[in-house]
Amino acid sequence: MGEQIPTYSIAERDRRWALARDLMDAEGVQALVAYGEHESTGPAQFAPDVYFTNERPGSIVIFAKDADPISLVWSPMHVEDHIEARRRGEACWTEPKNMRVAKHAAGVVQVLREFGLEKAAVGVLGLEPYPPFHFNPIMPYGLWSEVLRELPDATFKPVQLAFSMRTIRLSEEELAVVRHAAGIGEAMANAMAEVARPGVTEAEVYAAGMTESFRLGSVAPGMLLQSGKGYACWGPPAWQYRPQAPRIIEDGDIIQAEVFTSFGMRETQHQVAIQVGAASAETERAAAIARASYEAGLATLRPGNSFGQLVDAMLAPLTAAGGWNVHPMVHTLNPYGPVCGFGGGLTNLPEAEDYGQLFTVPTVGGQLPLLPGMTFAFEPNCVLDGHLVNLGGTVVVGDHGAIELNDVTTRLIRV
Repeated sequence: MGEQIPTYSIAERDRRWALARDLMDAEGVQALVAYGEHESTGPAQFAPDVYFTNERPGSIVIFAKDADPISLVWSPMHVEDHIEARRRGEACWTEPKNMRVAKHAAGVVQVLREFGLEKAAVGVLGLEPYPPFHFNPIMPYGLWSEVLRELPDATFKPVQLAFSMRTIRLSEEELAVVRHAAGIGEAMANAMAEVARPGVTEAEVYAAGMTESFRLGSVAPGMLLQSGKGYACWGPPAWQYRPQAPRIIEDGDIIQAEVFTSFGMRETQHQVAIQVGAASAETERAAAIARASYEAGLATLRPGNSFGQLVDAMLAPLTAAGGWNVHPMVHTLNPYGPVCGFGGGLTNLPEAEDYGQLFTVPTVGGQLPLLPGMTFAFEPNCVLDGHLVNLGGTVVVGDHGAIELNDVTTRLIRV
């Protein structure tokens, strides 16, 4: 990790602001309201506000006509941080006059009225789903209901899809940030493998990865982690949400994690699979199938193909072997959106009939064309006879094919 730390230029700011105005023109709106989720929310944060401000998350950003954007923040602490950044000579995109402690309905209404937009068409980011974590719109009901009451003659138009299509192809500056994050993800996986031995706890393996992330200057908002000799489940360790002791690692276990690395609000993901001692025959076969799915994805991730074709290619080795996937095989990053379907094998488990209602998540966004500059989380996973293996990392669509940003996590790590 000895390379120079990437940052954003004023040219990147201008590119993004021009994108907002192009979006407004194309959608026939005179303003754009971008709702930003509060800070420290974990993976897949909904943060179009930061995209336009390069500032602390948790604001509402409003582009009104051709004026510079106004940032409505929730706390005086945002302003205090901004003042300190200016004193230090850091690159601040928002002029002080355009930052207001007013992240509420009255603040939104005030800005739109100042620009005479009470009866205008206004584009909104936050009124549509943002999968895979937000299958429901993230805009608070109370806030938005009040805006609608105060501005009954305005027309509010959801524009998330149009925004995503304009931002999903990253600039060279953004790709440099993603590469930096991916390198930290690799270092986290190596740190986890260093401590993964019989007798240590899941918590110690978890801590090793998180420590490396923080040491290298990125934010790892938690991770998913499971361990055992054979299991078909995926999520955070149970001791994260239920009071119980972390599991002790045994010889023959496979420790698997999904590591989220966030640097400068660009995210990479890494699928860690650490085999402690000898692997079972089922684990070896599942690992081979997951790797075949990964390679099929690499061969398909090229301009001219669609996301649906990518999903089909990655699922093919799994289907042929009679396996199933507990989580998506692939989804977009930066921003999130199209996601591979998952969970289809759940209904075949003997315990399935005990549950009131089950639902297989379908593939979303299969029609998305693959274009250079898009980033994807490759996370091929295979369950065979109750044994899960999960591999993968972050991959970029290049001009002529896939560009892998990770190597360590794309194969079973043996210790």
